[in-house]
Amino acid sequence: MTVLVAAQQTETPDALPSRKARLAYREGLVASTAGVAPGYVQGNLAILPAEYAGAFHRFCQLNPKPCPIIGMSDVGSPYIPSLGADLDIRTDVPRYRVWRDGEVVDEPTDVKSYWRDDLVTFVLGCSFSFEEALLEEGMPIRHIEKNVRVPMYRTNIACGVSGPFAGPMVVSMRPFRPADAIRAVQITSRYPAVHGAPVHLGHPHLIGIKDIAKPDYGDPVPVADDEIPVFWACGVTPQSVINAAKLPFAITHSPGLMLVTDLKNRNMAVI
Repeated sequence: MTVLVAAQQTETPDALPSRKARLAYREGLVASTAGVAPGYVQGNLAILPAEYAGAFHRFCQLNPKPCPIIGMSDVGSPYIPSLGADLDIRTDVPRYRVWRDGEVVDEPTDVKSYWRDDLVTFVLGCSFSFEEALLEEGMPIRHIEKNVRVPMYRTNIACGVSGPFAGPMVVSMRPFRPADAIRAVQITSRYPAVHGAPVHLGHPHLIGIKDIAKPDYGDPVPVADDEIPVFWACGVTPQSVINAAKLPFAITHSPGLMLVTDLKNRNMAVI
C-alpha cells in the first residue's frame, strides 16, 4: 500500500495515484483507503434499485451533512465518468457489502455477479478529504497514526425522512485537544461537500453513544485525558438507513474501504 500513498501525479492519466489505487483494488487488494492517493477525493457508496433512487436522492437533499452527493450514475451503468474515466463501480472498491431485506448477506471484493440493469449508484463525500486539510495543518489524526479504520457510531440524531429512508445519523470520531478541536471546526467548515464542520464535540452520551471504546463500525482509538472526542457526520449513515428500511436489495462499500476518485480535494473547498 505504501506505493499508493507515496505515488505522485505525473502528466499521464495512467499514472494518477487515484487510478493506481483503483487498479490495485480491482486486482483484489483489500486494505483501508485512509491516506491512499493523497490529494484525491474518496467516496462512500450507496447502490440501489431505480425504484428507490428518487426517494434516496431526496433523503440526501434532506440530510446533506451525512449524505453529500458528489456523483451519481445513470440507471444500470457501473460507470461515472465525472469521477474517473476508467472507474468501474463493480470492481474498484476494496470490499463491498451486499444487503437483502436490511441484512448484510455478503462482503465480496467485487459485485459483478450481483450487478443488475436497474441499479443506480450514489457516491457520497467522505471525511478522508478533510483529513488531508487537517494533516496539512499539523493536526494528528489518531486512526491514521494507529493504522486502523476511523471509529464510527450510530447516534440518536434523527435524519430527515424520505419514503422508506429514515433512521439515525452515523458519525465518525477523531480526538483532539480543545484548542485543536476549535481549529478543526474552522478547517472542516470549508468542506461542506465532504461533511463540513463537526456535528458534536465532547460528551458522547448526549448523542446516544454509550461506550466510545465500542464503535458500531471501524476500530476504537484511544482518547487521552487532555482530549475531547469530536464527531463529524459520516457517509456510512445510508448503511444504517438501509438496515432500518429493510430494502430487498442494495450494495454499499465496507466501512473505511472507500471508492478513490480522480476529483481533487482542493476543489472541494468553498473558501
